[in-house]
Amino acid sequence: MADMFLDPIMEKLISAGFRYLKDQVRWQAGMKEELVKLQENLPQIQAVVHFASSQEQITDQNPSLNKWLWQLRDAIDDADDVVDELEYMELERQVTKNKKLRRARSIVKYMKKRLDKIVKRALKIDPTLKRLEEAVQKLHKVSTTGVDTFLHLVKHAKKELQKQQLELHGARETGSLPKNDLIGRGKDKELVMEWLRNPSNEQRGSDLYRNISLLCIVGHGGMGKTTLLQHVYKDQITKEFDLKMWVCVSNNFDVKKVIADMFEYLKNERPRLETLGALQRRLEEEVMSKKFLLVLDDIWEEDEENDKSKWEDVLAPLASGGFGSKILVTTRTDSVALMFAKVLKKKKEIVKLEGLEEDECLQLLNSHAFAGVENPSDDDHENLRVIARDIVKKLSRSPLAAKVIGGVLNDNLDERHWRTVLESNLLDQNSIHSILRLSYIVLPNHLRNCFAFCCMFPEDYRYDKDDLVRMWIALGFIQLSSNQRETMEDIGGRYYDVLVKKALFDKVKYGYKVGYFYKMHDLIHESASKFFTNECGKLVDGEKSSLEISETIRHLSVPTINLDILRMIGKFKHLHSLFLFYEDSNHDLCGLLSEIFKASRSLRLLYIFAYELEMIPEEIGNLIHLRYLNIDGDRLIMLPRSLSNLYHLQYIIYDGFAVQSNYDFLPSDFNNLSNLRYVKLAQKYISSICGIGKLKSLQELNMFSFGNVSGYKIEELENMNDLCKLGINCLQNVKDAEEACSAKLCEKRRLTDLTLSWIDTHWRNIDLDENVLDNLQPPNCLRNLSIWSYMGARSAIWMNNVNPILNLENIELTSCSKWETLPPFGQLPFLKSLRLRCMPKVKWLQSKYNGNDKYRTFPSLEVLEIYELDALVDWFEGGVAAEDGCFFPCLIELSIDDVPRLRELPNLSPSLKRLIIRRCHPKLHKRYREDGGSDRHKIAHIPHIVIDP
Repeated sequence: MADMFLDPIMEKLISAGFRYLKDQVRWQAGMKEELVKLQENLPQIQAVVHFASSQEQITDQNPSLNKWLWQLRDAIDDADDVVDELEYMELERQVTKNKKLRRARSIVKYMKKRLDKIVKRALKIDPTLKRLEEAVQKLHKVSTTGVDTFLHLVKHAKKELQKQQLELHGARETGSLPKNDLIGRGKDKELVMEWLRNPSNEQRGSDLYRNISLLCIVGHGGMGKTTLLQHVYKDQITKEFDLKMWVCVSNNFDVKKVIADMFEYLKNERPRLETLGALQRRLEEEVMSKKFLLVLDDIWEEDEENDKSKWEDVLAPLASGGFGSKILVTTRTDSVALMFAKVLKKKKEIVKLEGLEEDECLQLLNSHAFAGVENPSDDDHENLRVIARDIVKKLSRSPLAAKVIGGVLNDNLDERHWRTVLESNLLDQNSIHSILRLSYIVLPNHLRNCFAFCCMFPEDYRYDKDDLVRMWIALGFIQLSSNQRETMEDIGGRYYDVLVKKALFDKVKYGYKVGYFYKMHDLIHESASKFFTNECGKLVDGEKSSLEISETIRHLSVPTINLDILRMIGKFKHLHSLFLFYEDSNHDLCGLLSEIFKASRSLRLLYIFAYELEMIPEEIGNLIHLRYLNIDGDRLIMLPRSLSNLYHLQYIIYDGFAVQSNYDFLPSDFNNLSNLRYVKLAQKYISSICGIGKLKSLQELNMFSFGNVSGYKIEELENMNDLCKLGINCLQNVKDAEEACSAKLCEKRRLTDLTLSWIDTHWRNIDLDENVLDNLQPPNCLRNLSIWSYMGARSAIWMNNVNPILNLENIELTSCSKWETLPPFGQLPFLKSLRLRCMPKVKWLQSKYNGNDKYRTFPSLEVLEIYELDALVDWFEGGVAAEDGCFFPCLIELSIDDVPRLRELPNLSPSLKRLIIRRCHPKLHKRYREDGGSDRHKIAHIPHIVIDP
């Protein structure tokens, strides 16, 4: 059971309860007495709850204790709901107070609502007051009168399971492991490498797959199959292949998805094709006559004959590949390897991964246990290394177990801590699940909540760090710290990083380009899902386990279209998050959603995947606790009007476009949602929000098109001081410098990303553009700056002084056709990328040059892109020779395109990896061309060079 956030809930319950009762009639004195009594007993209740939250490891085998703890959890969640309702009412009062009732029917409706409330109070049936009273009494009863029972249960459980108690300390963050560390699999890797060097394992013959060889890596979960092939895949030898593909199949095998994944890996884009035949043809065209390497990772078997037929469909397009093509497969079973051999008509070739040798397992465990330790072989750690040898004997030679347990040991380099792990009964059980569950038990309570929720997602799910943190926040897993400069998103990001460092998530490189995603190892996912079965569950059609889901469930995933299964959702009374995956357009999903919204009123998070969904029912207004709403589809006509009454909403995500209307997609009073922190909608919908300045908690506002009418002027930004990312469009509508100043960008102390954009028009006032830009000075915490279509001839005043822009890391200036003299960008110490496009008046990159400053010019720049700079004649004003200094000591990529007057390159750093020169001065081409260029030797060290006339 995850930790119960009692402290803030109890304090809010008591204070909100007193506020609510403040104006009530005399007969509510009894309720006040209940609150006072609860307040007096608060320390005792807190002590019980905090102790209860630490007893995770003894509840599994003690149903009575577990039942009592869930009763306590239910009482706390009921109290949390009541507090939330009281806060909702306060938000509603603020909205009503600030909003004029414009129409008579609105007044009538409002008066009727008030009259109903007065009547109910007169009859002593105020529903809010009743819920408040029930929550207080239930919490008081279960946490005080039940304390004796609780202590008895704990004492009994401890007596039986004393050796199972783990008194481990909290996590200590240390340095991460070497990325290229492969321990204990050297021989296995060499076997695979030798196979890759072999042109073919059979005669070519006339078979369909005569050009392809197959090798299967077989071993049970946690043996390091994927890790082995990751090291093989990045080895130099694989560069001999024309094409490389890595596809993770897992147990949700789908033919079209696997083919689409191959295509996406090759082309970095998802094919917009639906039929199997069309997908097969596209893949066949891509691999035609090309020597490819394909890794099919983590293949499971469900139905041998059915799977064989499906794999024939997947592999058929690959038959067109060139001679020497290779397929590597990882699987847990020999039967999958045999099936693949049959499909390709090959002899079964496998590399069987067994457990590591004890010394190798010890080396792997120590590499994780002593991560971040400067000298792990010191005599100071001799005792720990002795304990580690004993621990390894209990790990069943499992690399994954060694890695995870090593992370647990790394939490505290203390002999007592390590002996506690060694003596734990969890390690005495010869089961990888028992070993892995130790890593969940010892997690601090705040991390355990976050990790437990991750079990909601399917195996091999690619976790998006930012979105996962938003979900944690919505579910109340993250509490603000005393550090007022740190946001909840910052705290959640740290939590995520700790889970990654604890090896509970793996970092996986993807595609040719530098890019990573995170996934949970399938063995960890399987183990954790069982461990947190009372927290997270799935309602799957045809699975018996769906009928056995505990009613304590807080997070539910429903990947089914079975209406009977979907209607079961209503029985889970404390449901906090719901994931609906619905792909059938033949049923009334809108009507079903109405039923769910009426029954599941405690929801904080709602994710709906339904491509055909056109309407969200107005009953969503019942979900007054909702914080996070994500609609994954592309057919919505509009968002419901009642959405604007969900005052607790923090996150709204919808990537699609409205099918019919562009202007009324959002509710007219969308700006009521003052707690919104993030909105992901199409730009035109965002720009349609009138009075967006009321959304003071918003952290991102991308390319809002400001106008010159009330509610859409740039002055709306004045009090939006939580913004981290901001894009301002249509700046030509700002009438004068004073109006620009009203945005108060300089006061937004969290702003890191800023885009300023004008719409290019023929009649523009150059002086006005310059004055507007002068008054849009950002804070000096800014990291990324983009400016589009600025028509001023000079830089802004604040740009000419390095201090206000000192922390900039990325700069992009585009279509600024009148701009002549650039700011001193070369003096920025942290600038990593500079992109200048369509700026025909610029003559030099750096106009200020004094003495030896050239040796410190662009000290950190890694990427420089120059496109359509017609007037650029030199790198520095004054004709400083290119040989006089190395202007770009860290440069990695340099791209010069359509710069007709530039005749020479500066001295280029040995770090440069990519040089592209196109459509430049003939002299430049002549000097650096491959066939006889006089200065070709100056760039000969660069691996990738493109020089076109």
